[in-house]
Amino acid sequence: MTAAVLSRPTTTIVPTARVSTETLPRRTAAIAYEETLHRMVRREFRLLAELAGWAAADDAARATELTRHADLIARVLLQHHATERTLLWPALFRHVPAGEQDAVREVVAEWTSRAALLDHSLRDLSTVARQWAVATTIPARNAFVRALVRLADTVQTHTADEEANLHPLLARYLPDDEWTAVSRACRSALSGREQMLVLGLALEDACAIDRARLLAGLPSTVRTAWRVVGRRNFRAAVVRLRGAPPAA
Repeated sequence: MTAAVLSRPTTTIVPTARVSTETLPRRTAAIAYEETLHRMVRREFRLLAELAGWAAADDAARATELTRHADLIARVLLQHHATERTLLWPALFRHVPAGEQDAVREVVAEWTSRAALLDHSLRDLSTVARQWAVATTIPARNAFVRALVRLADTVQTHTADEEANLHPLLARYLPDDEWTAVSRACRSALSGREQMLVLGLALEDACAIDRARLLAGLPSTVRTAWRVVGRRNFRAAVVRLRGAPPAA
């Protein structure tokens, strides 16, 4: 039997994905900020569940460290939702054409309902966290881990829905100067040290462009504080929390 000989093709065709640029949403500063924050809270809740699961239940110092970080991330997301409700979505709605306002109002209403349920879970987390920090028992530790896992799943779904349904509207209708006004109107209830830690967490796995955008949107005093002490303190805090330095 003679083996068939396959001739070598004269050209190599490498398939590449082709996406129409007309359908791609505008990558605005608002979307970059929203997605960076979403990515950060999703990552931190997952990491906290893993770290707490490995922690000794009766280690009071470790319990306090992990539950305080969980409380910080929960407060960040609660504050983020408050800003979206009171500032961002009203700013968006002001620029939606009259013929599309009913549809956009429905999307925002659905987001509001989901966010309210998530906010309730975020507040419940603080109760479970305090129980472990005080009792330092295995059942209390396990309850905290379960709450984190459930919350991480909820945050994943909530942010994915927001990015799919609301971010394209931001890209289409929200002017850049409106986002600047929203950013300037935000008021943080975090301490200076907490703000530096959250900034580091947000920058940790952001791409170069998003890192530049995020830093450019900060007051010059905050950027200076980050360079002088914030970056160093952030690295030390992450090493204490995770036992390893930050990704970047």
